[in-house]
Amino acid sequence: MDLGIQGRRALVCASSKGLGKGCAEALAGEGVDLILNARGAESLEATAANIRSTYGVSVVAVAADITTEAGQAAVLEAAGGIDILVTNAGGPPPGMWSDWGRDDFIAAFDANLLTPIALIKASLPGMIDRGWGRIVNITSVAVKAPIPVLGLSNTARSGLTGYVAGVSRQVAGSGVTINNLLPGLHDTDRLVTLDKVDAGARGISEDDARQARMQTVPAGRFGTSEEFGAACAWLCSAKAGFVIGQNILLDGGAFPGAL
Repeated sequence: MDLGIQGRRALVCASSKGLGKGCAEALAGEGVDLILNARGAESLEATAANIRSTYGVSVVAVAADITTEAGQAAVLEAAGGIDILVTNAGGPPPGMWSDWGRDDFIAAFDANLLTPIALIKASLPGMIDRGWGRIVNITSVAVKAPIPVLGLSNTARSGLTGYVAGVSRQVAGSGVTINNLLPGLHDTDRLVTLDKVDAGARGISEDDARQARMQTVPAGRFGTSEEFGAACAWLCSAKAGFVIGQNILLDGGAFPGAL
């Protein structure tokens, strides 16, 4: 299927690896030029070079911490006018309710709530003026089924969900869509971190923790960054203009609800 976005320009955050990289590669496969961002310059440049050679699209790589005002300014300056924005940032550390103080919550809000809001606000005026735009926020299944050890993430990402619910409907008539993708268990570095924490807490090996976690997924496996990226590319496409303010689960059937 031709998604109708060849020649568009996209900013994809936290895209040197994992789900962000999967989104970047899927968009590049549709002929979208990219601005990529991550904190680690070496892995970011390697990803950018691979996408350029594989897909033949323009790729600008900006190594910066997108959760800071300086990082946002650098990335937005390099991006210029964009048609597509994919927000993404690593989740805060797991723990127990007693572990987190005010500073921990502020850090989580900066990364997973205030940063995407800042990028959305910076991108919307140009999209509205041009009459077309796509914004996808990578959040978490935790906004539908909170995960006890991810209280910081539960709180910050739920706040973003509420923000998007209102703003997406305010701008829908301008040809701009805003939606959220909610990943469940995907085979990324984040999952490795969770397995380490779980293994330590339960006194088992990391492999046993991984296998036990996989058994919670009805699909019988973890998701891949490639299939996540494909879903992102479709939401960013010309075919998805009637999808507004939605929270789309990609979790292998793990969420037990009907709605």
